[in-house]
Amino acid sequence: MLIKRTGDIPNSEVTPQSVYMNRRKFLAGVAAATGAATLGARSVSDWLEPARVLAEGTKLGPLVKSPFSADEPPTPSKDVEHYNNYYEFGTDKSDPARNATKFVTSPWSVSVEGEVNKPRNFDIEELRKLVPLEERIYRHRCVEAWSIVVPWIGYSFSVLAKLVDPKPTAKFVAFQSYYDIKQMPLGPRAGIALPYVEGLRIDEAMSPLALLTFGMYGETLPNQDGAPVRMVLPWKYGFKSIKSMVKVRFTQNMPPTTWNIADAHEYGFYSNVNPQVDHPRWSQATERRLDGSFFGKRIKTLMFNGYGDQVASMYNGMDLRKYY
Repeated sequence: MLIKRTGDIPNSEVTPQSVYMNRRKFLAGVAAATGAATLGARSVSDWLEPARVLAEGTKLGPLVKSPFSADEPPTPSKDVEHYNNYYEFGTDKSDPARNATKFVTSPWSVSVEGEVNKPRNFDIEELRKLVPLEERIYRHRCVEAWSIVVPWIGYSFSVLAKLVDPKPTAKFVAFQSYYDIKQMPLGPRAGIALPYVEGLRIDEAMSPLALLTFGMYGETLPNQDGAPVRMVLPWKYGFKSIKSMVKVRFTQNMPPTTWNIADAHEYGFYSNVNPQVDHPRWSQATERRLDGSFFGKRIKTLMFNGYGDQVASMYNGMDLRKYY
């Protein structure tokens, strides 16, 4: 298993943004009337517009400004798009941006199944149009002690969950990424079992902060950042936010997760950001903000990545050193 620290990555590994401006075309719709009830006083006419053909990387919108956004300036998009963990496309931070340029993300569908009363298969365009898309500026903390601030675009995963009507027996939610060795020939070198799988307790998945994500920086997701749909969980370490999602399964039992399978000693199921619990190979007390320089700004890491007010109650009574 190959993991690099931020301080080990020279500027020379950051790929120029201009190399990745040719992106495929696909349809991107905006909010459908089925989501109007979630807007309160906001009217359908405020956000509804005809679906149109968009080139990948063009603007999504109109967007609802979310109350969950952090009051921090975003990390430059060129840094977020060219410093990635996506092992299916290579284990160096610069590999995914270089190797995912031809990744085919259309057509795309996501199946939702398991302990639900209404299992469904959602086309990506259908998913995008369920409710108005929100822009949320989230802090994002990686286990290797680097961090970013990103304006993500999506809506709470609970919107999707409620449509399939989970049964009382559903205690967890399992997620699976897309994997095709023909498109991801570096996958066998990743050192982890593929396809990539992740999981949450159902109350975590239903948190308003758990974001089903379709874009960032006002545009559709770049391939290397998890196109066309991913999860973003800002109070957990980054590897919990599964990319290029194709399957969601509600389960009675705790599902397996990729990094926990690879090394349970280093990667627990919960993986909440906790500066008091060190990774076995480095401290988690501080983090370095990714800013394109060799020495990014180092700051103190916050419990639950600063989202304690929203999520801490889910872990009352738990020993967070045991359930790390």
